[in-house]
Amino acid sequence: MFKKAERKRSYVKIALCGVSGSGKTYSALLMAQGLGEKIAMIDTENGSGELYSDLYDYDVAQIVPPFTTTNYINAIKEAEKAGYDVLIIDSLSHVWNGAGGLLEQQEQIARTKYKGNSWAAWKDITPMHDKLVQTILQSKMHVIVTMRSKQDYIQTEDKKIKKVGMAPVQREGLEYEFTIMFDIDREKHEATASKDRTRLFDNSVGVITPEIGAKIRQWIEKGAVAQEPVKVPEEEAAVKTTEFVKFDGTKCYVRGNAGWQNVEEMGIEGLKFILSKPQYENAHSCAKACLDAIEAAEEAME
Repeated sequence: MFKKAERKRSYVKIALCGVSGSGKTYSALLMAQGLGEKIAMIDTENGSGELYSDLYDYDVAQIVPPFTTTNYINAIKEAEKAGYDVLIIDSLSHVWNGAGGLLEQQEQIARTKYKGNSWAAWKDITPMHDKLVQTILQSKMHVIVTMRSKQDYIQTEDKKIKKVGMAPVQREGLEYEFTIMFDIDREKHEATASKDRTRLFDNSVGVITPEIGAKIRQWIEKGAVAQEPVKVPEEEAAVKTTEFVKFDGTKCYVRGNAGWQNVEEMGIEGLKFILSKPQYENAHSCAKACLDAIEAAEEAME
């Protein structure tokens, strides 16, 4: 049952979080260069993702309002189907609080379906959000998402006012789903790793570069190659599911301790035993017909 723990190669999921102007999109593209060769971007920022087309070759798909989870999921699956190495989602915040996003849908559902009960509406919204998160986490691509931070202002020691980021504009707790979570400073565009399952970064990272992506890629490649699940051919699977039952013309046979037996020649106890066991499921209809016939004959004799 238990075996020695071993880190497997996997597809990393990375989040870049920062206030507007911190350089999330630019940083994501630089990191993607080090992670893989074939890069795609889901752009929800009115075409701003294409402003860096001179930086590197990458493909773009735009999502426009309404920012539904379905639109995001379809785009992710299309990217995976097309064989991209890295997918950038810029930005994931729109599906939460953008036009037609989950918060807007929640308000509408509460108003129209639950008579203003906003708590009850989350029963409809949560599965949508969870499905999107699982689509991202289970995709066979490296995924970099950008998320806007909620903005706040602080006064520095030299009495200057500085804009800083707080929690990401997304559902609370989402940041814990990622392999690495980078927070990007608006002033110097430097990143810190607020969460890092790779243990590659000691909090402060500095400006994100392709070398950061390459460092993560090297960490991935040091993992053991994961074994693909063994796919049983349909013909073989059919044999395995019926290995206790076989048919010869109109005759049905079941295999027991004494070998193969004709169901029609079995007694009441044997037939009841067949009906009680899942491995004989394909013989249940035959056994039931035989049992009904025997019981009917006994009733007639009485």
